Amino acid sequence: MASSVNNNGTRVALDELISLAALAHGASLARSRRSPALRAGGNTSRWRGRGVDFRESRVYQPGDEIRHMDWRVTARSGKPHTKLFEEEREQGLLLALDLNPGMRFGTRVRFKSVQAARAAALLAWMASAGGDRVGALGFGGGVDGEVKPAGGRRGVLRVLRAIRDWDAAADSATQEPLSRALSRVRRLLRPGMRLVLLTDGFSTDAEAAQLMSQLAGRHDIAVVVLRDALELHAPPPGRYALHLGSAKRIVDFTDAQVRNTWTERFAASREQLRTLSTKVGVRVLELDGHADLRRALGPLLARSLHSPVVA
Repeated sequence: MASSVNNNGTRVALDELISLAALAHGASLARSRRSPALRAGGNTSRWRGRGVDFRESRVYQPGDEIRHMDWRVTARSGKPHTKLFEEEREQGLLLALDLNPGMRFGTRVRFKSVQAARAAALLAWMASAGGDRVGALGFGGGVDGEVKPAGGRRGVLRVLRAIRDWDAAADSATQEPLSRALSRVRRLLRPGMRLVLLTDGFSTDAEAAQLMSQLAGRHDIAVVVLRDALELHAPPPGRYALHLGSAKRIVDFTDAQVRNTWTERFAASREQLRTLSTKVGVRVLELDGHADLRRALGPLLARSLHSPVVA
């Protein structure tokens, strides 16, 4: 199924995730040009709203909260005034990692789950190098884990250890829909933070559309869709044994209908997620299990991608 490295490519190895720090050298995460209001040049934005730092007072408008009334200016001017604040925006990256049973599959070098973990690690190192805080959320496979965003090498290592532990704990029976994961994501994201979702699309459900739309309206989001060569093309005619945890199933690929249904099902899952994402302006990248990470994730990266790359 895969190479002999890192448990035959079936399990996440912490030392490999740490070693990807070297691959992150010379590149950083690119910021979307989609919404200037979401690009934070510092820790605060120019958007005037309800935040922490007071900026000015203006004449009260219907809908303003009474608790923000500026009573001194109101008394001095004789007209009701309300306080305006400068919203704090936290520069950071949240990685949402799909650990559902379908991710534990692969026929080229490594499982999708392992490649997703490697991609998350590379993005985490790049974000940290750019001064961003990094957090993570694991969902599916019975995993319900969260790592709050933190800065520096220590923050990245906390994320990497969590990803390793989640991979080891994930079971082969529990499926979690994407909508539930996005509800958890919404609680963790802060203004100015970016989200990268790593999934194969099988967890996508109808309820996820509204949540994705809400998140995309406030955050820079990218979706990395994991896929395997066997999902793109059925194997040559024959009978093959597929393993899911302790369960074993024989699939007869001599049947033309089975071959067609096999690829159509995988394609439908990816297309459902792609359609949902592109509709709300979310970038979608596809990542094969054997792909070169730097090249595959290129659209998410900024600065030097011209140096030799070794995966």
